[in-house]
Amino acid sequence: MARTTYQDLLDAGVHFGHLTRKWDPKMSQYIFMERNGIHIIDLNKTLTKVEEAAAAIKQIVKSGRKVLFVATKKQAKDIVADYAKSVNMPYITERWLGGMLTNFATVRKSIKKMSNIDKLTKDGTYSNLSKKERLMIQRERIKLETLLGGISDLNRLPAALFLIDVKKEHIAVSEALKLNIPTFAMVDTNSDPSNIDFPIPANDDATKSISLITSIIIKAIEEGLDERKREKEDEAEKEAAVAKAKADAPEVADRAEGGKRTRKTAEVADVVADTEAEAPAAETEE
Repeated sequence: MARTTYQDLLDAGVHFGHLTRKWDPKMSQYIFMERNGIHIIDLNKTLTKVEEAAAAIKQIVKSGRKVLFVATKKQAKDIVADYAKSVNMPYITERWLGGMLTNFATVRKSIKKMSNIDKLTKDGTYSNLSKKERLMIQRERIKLETLLGGISDLNRLPAALFLIDVKKEHIAVSEALKLNIPTFAMVDTNSDPSNIDFPIPANDDATKSISLITSIIIKAIEEGLDERKREKEDEAEKEAAVAKAKADAPEVADRAEGGKRTRKTAEVADVVADTEAEAPAAETEE
C-alpha cells in the first residue's frame, strides 16, 4: 500500500519550487515545468523518491538504530520536534553546532554536564549553593537544554540523518558525508541533491509540505519499530520453548527409565511364578 498519493502531495503544495532564477541546475531532473517564473516539481518523481526513502529508513530503524532529525528553519522546527518525540528519535531544531557528528565525544561531554546539573538539583547540593551560583547553573542548564535537549538520549552516532532544507543544513550534510552516515532530505529546486543519499524533491518552505513528508517518514519508522518488537517477541517465545524442552528432558528420561524398570520387574515376577509352578510338580514325581 502506498504511503501517500499524488493528490495528497498536490493538496500540501509539495510541487511548488523556488523562483526560476534561484534554481540549482542539478535539480533539473526533478523539475516538471516552469509557471509564472516558478519551477514546478515533478510529483511523480517525488512519489517514487519518498517511497524509496521510507522503505530504507524503515529497515534502519528495524535494525535497532536511531535516525537524527535536523530542522533549524523557523517553519519546520516545531513540526519536526513533535514528530521526532512521538517515535522517541533524536532531533536538532535550534542550531547545528559545528562538530556535532565529527566531534561527537565533546558533544557527549556537554550532554553529561547537563545530566550532572540535574543530579545536583535532586541530591540537594543545588540548594546549598549561593544565589549567584544557582543562577549561573540554571542559565547553563537552559542553554544546554535548548541546544542539546533533543539528543540527550543519543549515546552513539546516529545511523542516518533526516533533514529539512539541505541548503540551510549544509554543515550537517558535510559532517554526515565525512562519516559515511546516510542522509535523507527534502530537497527544493534551489538546492544541490548530489550529496544526499535519498533526496525527496519537495517544497521545503511550506508547513503543509514539511508536515506531510515528515509524517510519511515517521509512519515508516513506526512500522520498523513494530516489526522489531514483533521479532523480539517471537525470539523470546522460541527461547522459552527451547528452555522448557530442556527442562522437560530429564523428566521424560526418568519416565522412560521408570518404564524400563517396570517391564524388568514384570519379567522377574513371571520367571518367579513359573519357577514356583514347576517346583510342586517335581516333588510329586519323586
